[in-house]
Amino acid sequence: MTDAPLAIPHADAADIEAVVSEPEGTAWATVVLAHGAGAGKDHGFMVGMAHALADAGLRVVRFDFPYVTAGKRFPDRAPAAIAAWRSVADAARTLGDVPLVAAGKSFGGRMATMAVAEGMPADALVSLGYPLHAPGKPERLRDEHLYGMTTPHRIVQGTNDPFSSGDLLEGVVERIGGSATIDAVEGGGHSFEVAGNKRTPEVIATELAPRVVDWLRATVG
Repeated sequence: MTDAPLAIPHADAADIEAVVSEPEGTAWATVVLAHGAGAGKDHGFMVGMAHALADAGLRVVRFDFPYVTAGKRFPDRAPAAIAAWRSVADAARTLGDVPLVAAGKSFGGRMATMAVAEGMPADALVSLGYPLHAPGKPERLRDEHLYGMTTPHRIVQGTNDPFSSGDLLEGVVERIGGSATIDAVEGGGHSFEVAGNKRTPEVIATELAPRVVDWLRATVG
């Protein structure tokens, strides 16, 4: 596995900063991996996930949203984040003629689903901790764009995630239909931390990655 920086041209802002993790041998799919709201592409979780997926034969392109590159604290609004997703996905497709997977942690995964709902092509979606609602506000679901989507969508979700209370996510997935499924991480929080099992974010991601690989093998591999 090797890492290489990649500057992706972006019409709406400066070049998007990305890192491409290439597997040994030929990649069987390309995974574009977007970060959550509070950390960029070089966070331990992102690095651990990217390297574990690459070790399983996947090409991984992880990137920073423009607000991170600009040194801002607050995430880009949806139109800007979706535009960034489109630029990165377009660049990722040029790296190899293989299935493209749009994946992301929390905010990054939600923006991926919104981009696909607005027409961005992808062969599969992976949400790592989907932020269905803000903590303590289950009455305000972020689900409107999910209905009617047919792209295979795997939602890896901790059972103790404050961004997904009770069985709300199960209800949303049931309404979406057969294209969406949940992989529940027992006891996991929003970053898949488990009480009584102290691990670094990188280790957590590395241990989580086989769940993603197995689903992708069955879906696009």
